[in-house]
Amino acid sequence: MKPGISIDAVASPTQEFFERARARLNLDVPAALHDPTAPAVRGDLDLEPELWEKTGSKATKPAAVLVPVIERREPTVLLTMRTPDLRSHSGQIAFPGGKIDSTDASPLAAALREADEEIALDPRFIDPIGYLDLYLTFSGYRILPVLARVDPDYRITVNPSEVAEAFEVPLEFLMEPGNHQKHKRDWKGVERHYFAMPFGERYIWGVTAGILRNLYERIYSA
Repeated sequence: MKPGISIDAVASPTQEFFERARARLNLDVPAALHDPTAPAVRGDLDLEPELWEKTGSKATKPAAVLVPVIERREPTVLLTMRTPDLRSHSGQIAFPGGKIDSTDASPLAAALREADEEIALDPRFIDPIGYLDLYLTFSGYRILPVLARVDPDYRITVNPSEVAEAFEVPLEFLMEPGNHQKHKRDWKGVERHYFAMPFGERYIWGVTAGILRNLYERIYSA
């Protein structure tokens, strides 16, 4: 356990969430992260898996993201908004993370490195819990999300070349299935459906919403 984190000090909603998470998740790396032939059942086309073959899309690049849950009396999830001038996914809401480098010891190490590079989140504030399901994206990535508990006294400094801002959203809102909307849009001439979780002026959708939906299913539906 990381310094400053005490289960005895938290309120029941927080304790219940993390107890459920520890009982259901682990840090075993799935073979499908690096092996495209191994089974991987989650991704951008959860709602329409047949579109993978129809569109010819393939996800081949291993990546990792940090899903940081802040240990508050009412827990929150730390998210970022990407800068508007990035080449891909500009202006979108995301988790800290990115491509796994050959020098990264593990997907967890990659997620921690990216969190440090993007928002200067110090690893001493982070208590890793376990991986969610591998998530395949239309943009070609095989993303392994790692759920972590974060000390509420954390400090960050956003990297302005990658992140416009970082903010927290109540976990209770994100884990309420009634807030998991199903939207649709045209993608290269194909209509595809996806999850969205609008929160005030924040439009959480696509990969980020899909991973949060998987978090809900793994923690509360398993």
